Amino acid sequence: MIAAGATRTSRGRSDTAFRLLSMAAGMLVLAILVAIVVSMTQRAWPAFSKEGLGYFTRDKFDQVGNVFGVRAYVFGTVVVSTLAIAFAVPISIGIALFVTEVAPRRLRFWITTAIDVLASVPSVVFGLWGFLVLRPHLDDLYRWLHGHTASVPVLRSLFGPSGGGSSFMTAGLIVGLMIVPIITSVTREVFLTVPRNDKDGALALGATRWEMIRGVVLAHSGGGIIGAVMLGLGRAMGETIAIALVIGANPRVVANLFAAGEAMPSVIVRNLPEAGGTFQAALIGLGIVLVALTMLVNVAAKLLVARAERMRGAR
Repeated sequence: MIAAGATRTSRGRSDTAFRLLSMAAGMLVLAILVAIVVSMTQRAWPAFSKEGLGYFTRDKFDQVGNVFGVRAYVFGTVVVSTLAIAFAVPISIGIALFVTEVAPRRLRFWITTAIDVLASVPSVVFGLWGFLVLRPHLDDLYRWLHGHTASVPVLRSLFGPSGGGSSFMTAGLIVGLMIVPIITSVTREVFLTVPRNDKDGALALGATRWEMIRGVVLAHSGGGIIGAVMLGLGRAMGETIAIALVIGANPRVVANLFAAGEAMPSVIVRNLPEAGGTFQAALIGLGIVLVALTMLVNVAAKLLVARAERMRGAR
Protein backbone atom coordinates (compact mmCIF):
# COMPACT_ATOMS: atom_id res chain seq x y z
CA MET A 1 0.00 0.00 0.00
CA ILE A 2 2.81 2.38 0.90
CA ALA A 3 4.65 1.59 -2.35
CA ALA A 4 1.49 2.13 -4.41
CA GLY A 5 0.86 5.48 -2.72
CA ALA A 6 4.44 6.56 -3.34
CA THR A 7 4.11 5.60 -7.00
CA ARG A 8 0.92 7.63 -7.38
CA THR A 9 2.58 10.60 -5.67
CA SER A 10 5.59 10.34 -8.00
CA ARG A 11 3.32 10.20 -11.05
CA GLY A 12 1.35 13.18 -9.79
CA ARG A 13 4.54 15.20 -9.39
CA SER A 14 5.70 14.20 -12.87
CA ASP A 15 2.36 15.24 -14.39
CA THR A 16 2.48 18.56 -12.55
CA ALA A 17 6.05 19.21 -13.67
CA PHE A 18 5.19 18.36 -17.27
CA ARG A 19 2.13 20.62 -17.17
CA LEU A 20 4.16 23.50 -15.78
CA LEU A 21 6.93 23.04 -18.34
CA SER A 22 4.40 22.93 -21.19
CA MET A 23 2.71 26.07 -19.90
CA ALA A 24 6.07 27.81 -19.57
CA ALA A 25 6.99 26.89 -23.15
CA GLY A 26 3.68 28.26 -24.43
CA MET A 27 4.01 31.45 -22.43
CA LEU A 28 7.59 31.86 -23.64
CA VAL A 29 6.40 31.90 -27.26
CA LEU A 30 3.80 34.55 -26.44
CA ALA A 31 6.36 36.59 -24.49
CA ILE A 32 8.80 36.53 -27.41
CA LEU A 33 6.06 37.61 -29.83
CA VAL A 34 4.98 40.46 -27.55
CA ALA A 35 8.60 41.54 -27.08
CA ILE A 36 9.17 41.63 -30.84
CA VAL A 37 6.03 43.66 -31.49
CA VAL A 38 6.69 46.10 -28.65
CA SER A 39 10.34 46.69 -29.53
CA MET A 40 9.59 47.13 -33.25
CA THR A 41 6.71 49.49 -32.48
CA GLN A 42 9.01 51.62 -30.33
CA ARG A 43 11.55 51.82 -33.14
CA ALA A 44 8.83 52.65 -35.69
CA TRP A 45 7.00 55.18 -33.53
CA PRO A 46 8.77 58.29 -34.95
CA ALA A 47 7.31 57.49 -38.39
CA PHE A 48 3.87 56.63 -36.99
CA SER A 49 3.68 59.84 -34.97
CA LYS A 50 4.96 62.01 -37.84
CA GLU A 51 2.67 60.64 -40.56
CA GLY A 52 -0.41 59.64 -38.57
CA LEU A 53 -3.04 57.86 -40.65
CA GLY A 54 -1.28 59.11 -43.77
CA TYR A 55 1.33 56.43 -43.16
CA PHE A 56 -1.27 53.81 -44.10
CA THR A 57 -3.28 55.75 -46.71
CA ARG A 58 -0.67 57.53 -48.85
CA ASP A 59 1.26 55.99 -51.74
CA LYS A 60 4.33 58.22 -51.62
CA PHE A 61 7.34 56.81 -49.77
CA ASP A 62 10.08 59.40 -50.27
CA GLN A 63 13.23 59.54 -48.18
CA VAL A 64 14.35 62.84 -49.72
CA GLY A 65 11.00 64.56 -49.11
CA ASN A 66 10.70 62.86 -45.72
CA VAL A 67 7.18 61.64 -46.61
CA PHE A 68 6.25 58.04 -45.92
CA GLY A 69 3.08 56.30 -47.04
CA VAL A 70 2.95 52.51 -47.34
CA ARG A 71 -0.27 51.82 -49.23
CA ALA A 72 1.55 50.87 -52.44
CA TYR A 73 3.73 48.36 -50.59
CA VAL A 74 0.75 46.80 -48.83
CA PHE A 75 -1.02 46.60 -52.18
CA GLY A 76 1.97 44.87 -53.78
CA THR A 77 2.25 42.35 -50.96
CA VAL A 78 -1.45 41.48 -51.13
CA VAL A 79 -1.45 41.18 -54.94
CA VAL A 80 1.65 38.97 -55.06
CA SER A 81 0.36 36.74 -52.26
CA THR A 82 -3.05 36.40 -53.90
CA LEU A 83 -1.51 35.48 -57.24
CA ALA A 84 0.79 32.98 -55.55
CA ILE A 85 -2.13 31.28 -53.81
CA ALA A 86 -4.19 31.25 -57.03
CA PHE A 87 -1.37 29.46 -58.84
CA ALA A 88 -0.24 27.14 -56.05
CA VAL A 89 -3.48 25.81 -54.57
CA PRO A 90 -4.88 23.91 -57.61
CA ILE A 91 -1.46 22.44 -58.39
CA SER A 92 -0.81 21.44 -54.77
CA ILE A 93 -4.21 19.80 -54.28
CA GLY A 94 -3.83 17.98 -57.60
CA ILE A 95 -0.40 16.63 -56.64
CA ALA A 96 -1.62 15.57 -53.20
CA LEU A 97 -4.64 13.76 -54.68
CA PHE A 98 -2.48 12.05 -57.28
CA VAL A 99 0.03 10.87 -54.68
CA THR A 100 -2.57 9.58 -52.22
CA GLU A 101 -5.29 8.24 -54.51
CA VAL A 102 -3.93 7.50 -57.98
CA ALA A 103 -0.16 7.02 -58.19
CA PRO A 104 1.41 3.55 -57.79
CA ARG A 105 3.29 2.98 -54.55
CA ARG A 106 6.75 3.19 -56.15
CA LEU A 107 5.93 6.44 -57.92
CA ARG A 108 4.58 7.95 -54.69
CA PHE A 109 8.00 7.69 -53.08
CA TRP A 110 9.75 9.58 -55.86
CA ILE A 111 7.10 12.30 -56.08
CA THR A 112 7.18 12.82 -52.33
CA THR A 113 10.97 12.99 -52.39
CA ALA A 114 10.91 15.54 -55.20
CA ILE A 115 8.44 17.70 -53.27
CA ASP A 116 10.64 17.55 -50.16
CA VAL A 117 13.72 18.51 -52.18
CA LEU A 118 11.85 21.40 -53.79
CA ALA A 119 10.87 22.66 -50.34
CA SER A 120 14.53 22.75 -49.30
CA VAL A 121 15.73 24.90 -52.22
CA PRO A 122 16.73 28.39 -50.98
CA SER A 123 14.48 31.24 -52.05
CA VAL A 124 17.35 33.11 -53.66
CA VAL A 125 17.74 30.24 -56.14
CA PHE A 126 14.11 30.59 -57.18
CA GLY A 127 14.60 34.33 -57.50
CA LEU A 128 17.73 34.01 -59.65
CA TRP A 129 16.08 31.43 -61.89
CA GLY A 130 13.03 33.64 -62.27
CA PHE A 131 15.12 36.72 -63.07
CA LEU A 132 17.63 35.14 -65.43
CA VAL A 133 15.60 32.40 -67.13
CA LEU A 134 11.87 32.89 -66.67
CA ARG A 135 11.56 36.68 -66.89
CA PRO A 136 12.52 37.11 -70.59
CA HIS A 137 10.06 34.42 -71.70
CA LEU A 138 7.32 35.85 -69.51
CA ASP A 139 7.89 39.28 -71.03
CA ASP A 140 7.09 37.83 -74.47
CA LEU A 141 4.01 36.10 -73.05
CA TYR A 142 2.83 39.29 -71.35
CA ARG A 143 3.16 41.26 -74.58
CA TRP A 144 1.23 38.58 -76.46
CA LEU A 145 -1.56 38.53 -73.88
CA HIS A 146 -1.76 42.32 -73.85
CA GLY A 147 -2.05 42.42 -77.63
CA HIS A 148 -4.86 39.85 -77.68
CA THR A 149 -6.86 41.35 -74.79
CA ALA A 150 -6.53 45.06 -75.60
CA SER A 151 -10.13 45.23 -76.79
CA VAL A 152 -11.67 43.42 -73.77
CA PRO A 153 -12.76 46.00 -71.14
CA VAL A 154 -11.67 44.26 -67.93
CA LEU A 155 -8.81 42.14 -69.25
CA ARG A 156 -7.08 45.07 -70.91
CA SER A 157 -6.70 46.65 -67.46
CA LEU A 158 -5.45 43.48 -65.78
CA PHE A 159 -3.22 42.45 -68.70
CA GLY A 160 -1.76 45.85 -69.54
CA PRO A 161 1.60 46.74 -71.08
CA SER A 162 4.51 44.64 -69.90
CA GLY A 163 7.11 46.12 -67.59
CA GLY A 164 9.92 44.09 -69.12
CA GLY A 165 9.01 40.86 -67.37
CA SER A 166 9.58 42.14 -63.82
CA SER A 167 6.07 42.48 -62.47
CA PHE A 168 3.46 41.51 -59.90
CA MET A 169 2.62 38.48 -62.02
CA THR A 170 6.21 37.24 -62.22
CA ALA A 171 6.65 37.61 -58.47
CA GLY A 172 3.37 35.78 -57.90
CA LEU A 173 4.45 32.91 -60.16
CA ILE A 174 7.81 32.50 -58.41
CA VAL A 175 6.33 32.66 -54.91
CA GLY A 176 3.54 30.30 -55.99
CA LEU A 177 6.15 27.77 -57.08
CA MET A 178 7.91 28.17 -53.74
CA ILE A 179 4.82 27.47 -51.64
CA VAL A 180 3.64 24.46 -53.68
CA PRO A 181 5.74 22.03 -51.57
CA ILE A 182 4.36 23.44 -48.31
CA ILE A 183 0.72 23.22 -49.32
CA THR A 184 1.23 19.85 -51.01
CA SER A 185 2.92 18.25 -48.00
CA VAL A 186 0.29 19.41 -45.51
CA THR A 187 -2.60 18.54 -47.83
CA ARG A 188 -1.18 15.09 -48.52
CA GLU A 189 -0.98 14.36 -44.80
CA VAL A 190 -4.57 15.54 -44.40
CA PHE A 191 -5.76 13.26 -47.21
CA LEU A 192 -4.01 10.32 -45.56
CA THR A 193 -6.21 10.78 -42.48
CA VAL A 194 -9.40 10.01 -44.43
CA PRO A 195 -10.71 6.64 -43.14
CA ARG A 196 -10.13 3.79 -45.59
CA ASN A 197 -13.56 2.35 -44.80
CA ASP A 198 -15.28 5.55 -45.93
CA LYS A 199 -13.53 5.47 -49.28
CA ASP A 200 -14.11 1.77 -49.80
CA GLY A 201 -17.75 2.18 -48.83
CA ALA A 202 -18.29 4.92 -51.41
CA LEU A 203 -16.70 2.78 -54.13
CA ALA A 204 -18.74 -0.24 -53.07
CA LEU A 205 -21.94 1.78 -53.45
CA GLY A 206 -21.08 2.45 -57.09
CA ALA A 207 -19.32 5.81 -56.89
CA THR A 208 -16.64 6.54 -59.44
CA ARG A 209 -13.15 7.40 -58.27
CA TRP A 210 -13.80 11.13 -58.80
CA GLU A 211 -17.14 10.93 -56.98
CA MET A 212 -15.40 9.21 -54.08
CA ILE A 213 -12.69 11.89 -54.00
CA ARG A 214 -15.23 14.71 -54.16
CA GLY A 215 -17.74 13.27 -51.73
CA VAL A 216 -15.42 11.62 -49.21
CA VAL A 217 -11.80 12.80 -49.44
CA LEU A 218 -12.38 16.50 -50.13
CA ALA A 219 -15.41 16.68 -47.84
CA HIS A 220 -13.47 15.10 -44.97
CA SER A 221 -10.38 17.28 -45.55
CA GLY A 222 -11.90 20.74 -45.93
CA GLY A 223 -10.53 22.15 -42.69
CA GLY A 224 -7.06 20.74 -43.28
CA ILE A 225 -6.93 22.12 -46.82
CA ILE A 226 -7.86 25.58 -45.54
CA GLY A 227 -5.12 25.36 -42.93
CA ALA A 228 -2.57 24.31 -45.56
CA VAL A 229 -3.57 27.19 -47.83
CA MET A 230 -3.31 29.71 -45.02
CA LEU A 231 0.11 28.34 -44.08
CA GLY A 232 1.24 28.84 -47.66
CA LEU A 233 -0.27 32.34 -47.68
CA GLY A 234 1.71 33.26 -44.59
CA ARG A 235 4.91 32.12 -46.32
CA ALA A 236 4.01 34.04 -49.48
CA MET A 237 3.39 37.28 -47.59
CA GLY A 238 6.78 37.13 -45.89
CA GLU A 239 8.91 36.13 -48.88
CA THR A 240 11.73 38.63 -49.49
CA ILE A 241 14.68 37.84 -51.74
CA ALA A 242 12.82 36.11 -54.56
CA ILE A 243 10.28 38.96 -54.77
CA ALA A 244 13.01 41.60 -54.63
CA LEU A 245 14.66 40.09 -57.70
CA VAL A 246 11.61 39.85 -59.96
CA ILE A 247 9.00 42.43 -58.92
CA GLY A 248 10.66 45.51 -60.45
CA ALA A 249 11.05 47.87 -57.43
CA ASN A 250 8.44 50.40 -58.62
CA PRO A 251 5.87 50.99 -55.85
CA ARG A 252 2.41 51.89 -57.17
CA VAL A 253 -1.24 50.92 -57.02
CA VAL A 254 -2.32 49.79 -60.48
CA ALA A 255 -4.67 47.19 -61.93
CA ASN A 256 -2.05 46.03 -64.45
CA LEU A 257 -0.64 42.72 -63.22
CA PHE A 258 2.15 42.90 -65.81
CA ALA A 259 3.49 46.18 -64.41
CA ALA A 260 6.49 46.46 -62.12
CA GLY A 261 5.67 46.96 -58.46
CA GLU A 262 7.04 46.55 -54.96
CA ALA A 263 6.20 44.67 -51.75
CA MET A 264 6.84 45.26 -48.08
CA PRO A 265 9.55 42.63 -47.44
CA SER A 266 11.50 43.51 -50.58
CA VAL A 267 11.61 47.26 -49.90
CA ILE A 268 12.81 46.57 -46.35
CA VAL A 269 15.68 44.38 -47.50
CA ARG A 270 16.67 46.89 -50.19
CA ASN A 271 16.88 49.94 -47.95
CA LEU A 272 17.26 49.03 -44.29
CA PRO A 273 21.09 48.59 -44.21
CA GLU A 274 21.65 52.22 -45.28
CA ALA A 275 18.58 53.75 -43.60
CA GLY A 276 18.57 56.03 -40.61
CA GLY A 277 16.32 58.38 -38.68
CA THR A 278 12.69 58.60 -39.70
CA PHE A 279 13.36 56.62 -42.87
CA GLN A 280 14.55 53.67 -40.81
CA ALA A 281 11.54 54.03 -38.53
CA ALA A 282 9.23 53.98 -41.57
CA LEU A 283 10.85 50.76 -42.83
CA ILE A 284 10.48 49.15 -39.41
CA GLY A 285 6.85 50.25 -39.48
CA LEU A 286 6.44 48.20 -42.64
CA GLY A 287 7.53 45.20 -40.61
CA ILE A 288 4.83 45.99 -38.04
CA VAL A 289 2.22 46.16 -40.81
CA LEU A 290 3.44 42.83 -42.17
CA VAL A 291 3.20 41.22 -38.74
CA ALA A 292 -0.35 42.55 -38.39
CA LEU A 293 -1.35 41.14 -41.79
CA THR A 294 0.17 37.78 -40.90
CA MET A 295 -1.76 37.70 -37.62
CA LEU A 296 -4.97 38.49 -39.49
CA VAL A 297 -4.25 35.61 -41.86
CA ASN A 298 -3.72 33.23 -38.93
CA VAL A 299 -6.91 34.36 -37.20
CA ALA A 300 -8.86 33.99 -40.44
CA ALA A 301 -7.38 30.52 -40.90
CA LYS A 302 -8.51 29.41 -37.45
CA LEU A 303 -12.02 30.77 -38.03
CA LEU A 304 -12.29 29.11 -41.44
CA VAL A 305 -11.00 25.78 -40.15
CA ALA A 306 -13.41 25.88 -37.21
CA ARG A 307 -16.31 26.67 -39.54
CA ALA A 308 -15.33 23.86 -41.89
CA GLU A 309 -15.19 21.41 -39.00
CA ARG A 310 -18.62 22.53 -37.76
CA MET A 311 -20.10 22.12 -41.24
CA ARG A 312 -18.56 18.65 -41.55
CA GLY A 313 -19.90 17.67 -38.15
CA ALA A 314 -23.39 18.87 -39.04
CA ARG A 315 -23.61 16.57 -42.05
